[in-house]
Amino acid sequence: MQPQKNLPESDLPPLASIKIGIAVDLSDESAFAVKWAVHHYLRPGDAVILVHVRPTSVLYGADWGSVDLSIVETDEESQKKLEDDFDTFTVSKASDLSQPLVEAQIPFKIHIVKDHDMKERLCLEVERLGLSAVIMGSRGFGARKRGSDEPLGSVSDYCVRHCVCPVVVVRYPDEKDGAGGAAEPAVSLVSAAKDEEAEAEYDDATNDRGG
Repeated sequence: MQPQKNLPESDLPPLASIKIGIAVDLSDESAFAVKWAVHHYLRPGDAVILVHVRPTSVLYGADWGSVDLSIVETDEESQKKLEDDFDTFTVSKASDLSQPLVEAQIPFKIHIVKDHDMKERLCLEVERLGLSAVIMGSRGFGARKRGSDEPLGSVSDYCVRHCVCPVVVVRYPDEKDGAGGAAEPAVSLVSAAKDEEAEAEYDDATNDRGG
């Protein structure tokens, strides 16, 4: 039986006591994080929620790098059509990202919300959904320039410091990692900071998730 993409939380399998979130922003980095989670982290019985914060206006899309849009001022009707088209694109793209979960027959739902502040809203949704852990790419979200030596993008860094649950950050392989980016990704398991001033602690999470 194929898993349902928009499975209500109440309909998730009763044995799925652990809810794992995968934060996605429709980028290649997010697609890689989903694949990594399927092959290295998720276990039988886990319930998965793909969490996407869609900007309140498509004008914000360029800020986090998922879609390259050239937008000019339009009348209200044209703007509404643009927003509707972007909503359709968002749902379609999120469904594409979920294919590794479909193929692995892992139950999941897609949770999409709108907000102008992606960082704060993502942390709020993680808490509201009662997630046990959240997995995300390191640079897909409002990423610093590719090739930078900085390990995290602004959203990833914020979530590491403010999410109430552990955050697993998966770095998308760069060209410098090897031909075609085939090198093993650098993965860090980061415990949620108890204090905003606390330094994030990184544990070795390059191996599969333990039992």
